[in-house]
Amino acid sequence: MAAMRTVIRNLALPVLLVLPALAVRISGTHVPPPVGLLVFGLAVVAASFVLAWAAEAAEMDISGGLAVAILAVIAVLPEYAVDLFFAYRAGSDPAYVQYAAANMTGSNRLLLGLGWSAVVLVSLAVVSRRSGKKVKEVVLEAGHRLEVGFLAIAALIAFIIPISGQINIVLGVVLLAFFVFYLIRVGLAGEASEPELVGPAAPIGALPTRIRRPVVIIMFTAAAVIIFLCAEPFAESLISSGKTLGVDEFLLVQWLAPLASEAPEFIVALIFASRGNAVGALGMLISAKVNQWTLLIGSLPVAYLFGGGDGVLRLDARQIEEVLLTAAQTVLGVAILLALRFPRWAAYALLALFAVQFAIPSTTGRLILSGVYLVIAVVAVVINRHHLWITLTTPFRRLPKEPQPSEPELESVTAR
Repeated sequence: MAAMRTVIRNLALPVLLVLPALAVRISGTHVPPPVGLLVFGLAVVAASFVLAWAAEAAEMDISGGLAVAILAVIAVLPEYAVDLFFAYRAGSDPAYVQYAAANMTGSNRLLLGLGWSAVVLVSLAVVSRRSGKKVKEVVLEAGHRLEVGFLAIAALIAFIIPISGQINIVLGVVLLAFFVFYLIRVGLAGEASEPELVGPAAPIGALPTRIRRPVVIIMFTAAAVIIFLCAEPFAESLISSGKTLGVDEFLLVQWLAPLASEAPEFIVALIFASRGNAVGALGMLISAKVNQWTLLIGSLPVAYLFGGGDGVLRLDARQIEEVLLTAAQTVLGVAILLALRFPRWAAYALLALFAVQFAIPSTTGRLILSGVYLVIAVVAVVINRHHLWITLTTPFRRLPKEPQPSEPELESVTAR
């Protein structure tokens, strides 16, 4: 069967990348930290891709709210495994609190500052080239207001963290409950549609049902086991490599770990964007952002509690500044999306501000950047003020009947 042969070929490289990590992990062999970082990092990335392919293919067999609930949790597993390990270890060693905060803030800022911007700019370039005229903005569908509303509320709640200087178990439970509520609302609002599978997920989806289902289950299980086995040594190798190489381990945890775990999600989104499907690509990343601000942050104090802590992750000054900067960036992202339009200038602004943070890695720099994000956000809110109330209230009521973009306009941002 041609599809099965293609699936096997696609899985060959991930399997080869995983084998060294499994050999080191199972045998208990000690390797230098930089080698461990490479070996276990490649295994996490490979397993993340397999998990992403399986999750996409599973959409062929799971529909409606059940798909939303199951696939949302599965999709975040690689990204959160490392962060939850740090939070768990912080329960017995407070030094790990900084790493939990680093990974959380890095993954959030990476997703919005780089992910959102790249998807919009690539999509607009593709559509402009195809249409022969310059398309200036991505127009989202009315149904995306639900997710934007959830993200807006979660971002506002997140300011409790820098104000209080901690992430406590009460906030964690509230955010987890809000995540469950989000899944229910999105599941009820979503309409079943034929999934568009891209890349290696496509041949998996093309398999006959009796073969596809066991293949997907095996891929899920194998990838999850590998991530579980490699998350701890990968995280420890990150810290040890920083100390060995003289690199700030906080920065390694903040940027390298999220980049590794989010690579599959970014690539799938960029594939959609390269086909001109900006709505699908951006919608995927908005949903991921909601998950980060609810499920991820809410899980940290729970993991800390299970690790022996008191359920209150206490942050130092730098961690508070990082969370403030991350929350401010999210508020700007929400402010831009209030009108369900993502203009080109906004993508450039988010990308530029994301890059600038590396040039001014200091307390003053973080505070100034936070202020810049918030000032631009206020301007965007004023411009889009007529959409603010409906966005904030959409999660709690029936979806409003909003006019869809005109056919030519919608075609310009979803052309494949």
